[in-house]
This record gives sequence, C-alpha cells and structure tokens, in this order.
Amino acid sequence: MGLDMKTQLPTPNRTMHRSCKPLFGSGQVLLRDTPKAVTPFGGLVVFIEFLQKLGYAAQVQQGLPFVLTSPNAIDPAHTLTAFVFAVVVGARRFAHAELLRADRALHQLLGLKRFPGHDTIRGLFLRFSQADIQTFWRPFWRWLLGWVKPVAGGFTVDLDSTIFQRAGRQQGARKGYNPRRPGRASHHPLLAVLAEAHFVLHAWLRSGNTGAAQGVVAFLQEALALLPEGAGVRLLRADAGFFEEALLAFLEQRGLRYIVVARMTPQVKSRCRQLQVWRELDADYAVGEFTAGLLGWSRERRFVVVRERVRESKAAVGRKLLDVPGYTFRVFVTNTELAAVEVWRTYNGRAGVEQRIEELKNDLAADDFCTQQFYATEAAFLAVVATFNLLSLFQQASGGPPYRQPATLRAQVFLCGAVLGRQGHQPVLYLSLSWGGLERRKPLREAILRWQRPTPEKLASSASITSLSA
Repeated sequence: MGLDMKTQLPTPNRTMHRSCKPLFGSGQVLLRDTPKAVTPFGGLVVFIEFLQKLGYAAQVQQGLPFVLTSPNAIDPAHTLTAFVFAVVVGARRFAHAELLRADRALHQLLGLKRFPGHDTIRGLFLRFSQADIQTFWRPFWRWLLGWVKPVAGGFTVDLDSTIFQRAGRQQGARKGYNPRRPGRASHHPLLAVLAEAHFVLHAWLRSGNTGAAQGVVAFLQEALALLPEGAGVRLLRADAGFFEEALLAFLEQRGLRYIVVARMTPQVKSRCRQLQVWRELDADYAVGEFTAGLLGWSRERRFVVVRERVRESKAAVGRKLLDVPGYTFRVFVTNTELAAVEVWRTYNGRAGVEQRIEELKNDLAADDFCTQQFYATEAAFLAVVATFNLLSLFQQASGGPPYRQPATLRAQVFLCGAVLGRQGHQPVLYLSLSWGGLERRKPLREAILRWQRPTPEKLASSASITSLSA
C-alpha cells in the first residue's frame, strides 16, 4: 500500500521556525540567526577615539619590555589592551575576557585580527618581574600624568590602604589586619590619589601582614617623582594608620603641608582631657588645639581636636574618653596655618579617596585578578588602576557632567547595541538609535577631538605650591 501523498515527511533541509512567547501579553516573537557581527558595546567607539587622541597604542607598544618571536604570538600591546577593555565592560576574572573574544565588531574597532584568550592575558602578566613593573608602569604613569589638567595652587594628595581578600596560597597573601574576615590571608595595597583629578597618582601591592604606613616614605618619594615638571602638591591627607614620625618628618623636610589623623595614644588622650579652651561651633561641636612632642618625636607639632556631643539621633564619629562622658573626640596633627575648624573641614574632603577605592574594587574588580605569582598579580592590579585613570582622563576630555563612576560610564555611554556592516570596501558600525545611537555620543566625540594636552602654568606662587623637583 502506497504512502498517502498528503502525509509528507519533513524535508531535512527545511528551515525550522522558532519563536518565543512574550512574558506578558500574547503573540510570538520569531527567532533567527544572523551572520552579521553584533556588539552590545558600540558606545566604546568614543573611548577608542579618546585613546587615539592620547597616542595610547604607540605608548604601550614602545613601553612593554617583552619581545615575542613566535610567528603565532599575539602582540603584547594587543593583549594588554584586550585586558583593559575586558575590565571596562565588566570582567571580574581573567576568564571573563572570553566575553569579548567573539565580539568581531569590537575587534574591528580595536584593529585586532586575533583577540587573545584568558590564558594569553594571564600569561602576559606572568612575564612581569619587579624590574619589568618599574620599566613599564612607572613611565606609563608619568605619561598619563602629563594629560592631567593642572590645579591652581597644587593638588591635594590623599593616602590610603585597603584589603584584598585572598582564598589561596598566593605569594604575598598573609594574615594581617582584616576587619571583615579576621585571620584570612590578604594583600594590602597602598594608594595615593589626586583628589581634584580623581586620578590614582601611585599604587603598590603589598603583603597582607604589612602595616598601613610600612614603606610609606619610599612610596611617596616614588609618587612625587612621577608628577610632571611644574606640578605641585598643596596638601597631603591621611588617616591614623599613617600617624608616624617618619612620615611627618619627611613631609616637613620636603616642605609639604599635611593633615593626618592622630592615633589616640595615652599621651594624646591625656592632652585632650586637659584642654580648657574650646571654641563652640554649635550645640554639638567644638574645636580646640594644643602643641605637643610625643615620645620618640624630633619636635613638637600642632594638634587640632574636634569634640562632638554624643546623641541618639546621630552616630558620633571619633573616640570616647572614659573620664569625659557624653563626647567623642577626633584629633588631627597638622603643619598648616588653617584655623582649627578649617583643618577639620579640609580633612573631611578626604572621603573621596575611599570612594575611589570602592570604585576600583566594585566597578573594576581590582581585587579579583589574582595569580600565584606576586608580581604578576601586582601587574594586573596596576593594569586595572591604569584603566581607572584612563576612564578619569576620558571624562576630563569629554567635558561632560560631573564625575561619573566607571559603572555609570559603562551603563550610560559604552553600552550601545551596534551591528558591523560594510559600505563598499569600508567597514561601517551601525549604532542602535534605541540606545541613543551616534547622535547621543556626538558631543563626547566633538569634545574629545577638541581636547588638547594641558600646558602647566609657567608661573606658580611659591607660597601656595611646592615644587617637586627638589
């Protein structure tokens, strides 16, 4: 008996129609493949144009100390750039760089014929020794600083350290001060931030068992040497972890003004209790000051004390003294001539450095890129910090609204669906209008094209700016 002609078997090469039912409402959405290269990060075109303006590619290619002879090797400059862009788009592990490996549209924008895998990226950082870090990253930082807009009167430098949690036996991961996970291994980076520029001046990765102020004088010597000729520092701010005679003496020797939170030693507490003259600022705050030379110090220094009344409606900042109930105290040591209340207010601006550190960790995953080798981990850490600085300079160049966090830039500027096509022999990237398209980014592109390398002021008041050439 023959097969009924109306009961046809499916043709093997017939296209299968697939669809998706919307979560709300009715109807169907058809699903199709496309051979076109599509990227969710079309907005990165403005950041790439900014890097062109800087001369980034030439700087990285000339600076990296590695020469690969294999004909199949990927240029180290391409590999480092791949890591930078992986961090910009939100990678939190080396393996997350694979997110961009299939993004042929982005490869076209970057001019990369081959995008490195995560093993290649990790391998690049594993090549770094301590000498290589000095050879590449320090000159790279000095070059970046040449693009930072000068500040009248000099920069404010904020010192701080932070904790990078570690869950293995990596080099340098040691037990130290770790308030969130006591007893766990960590690294303990040290950073100096230019407050006005939202720019990390210098960074070290250190073992987890180092104190906050350990090596800080050598660190500052390196940091100040990075600043371009004619730049200056008007003030340095630091918390109680840096309350050390060695640091204060170094700053005084260099003629740098400072405000540092004093550690509440028995001698400092005693002087706070003995204070008789207070200037009442309001019902809750009062300020006073005294001069003292602590044990082991080479000289006497000025201390400013802020007394705050304890109240249920607000958590009072500072330390309580048992024999002065009802108040908390904050003490600063300073060599400035500011009035006591201005010392306090000026120091409060240091909160910005803690925000920069949180952005490095939360937005750019500075604490997540870790290898077994210490200097490879430090090189990856410095690459993330350099990415942060590039994003900061990008905002200066684009002349946009007030400072935006890296995650905000990612969402508002870089995230934009785009399709790679061709017009004749010319590649064309079509940015989706529903994401704002090219028109929304036109002011950024125009501002970047107009942007020029800042020229330092030829005349600087010696009273307000300290030269760093000494």
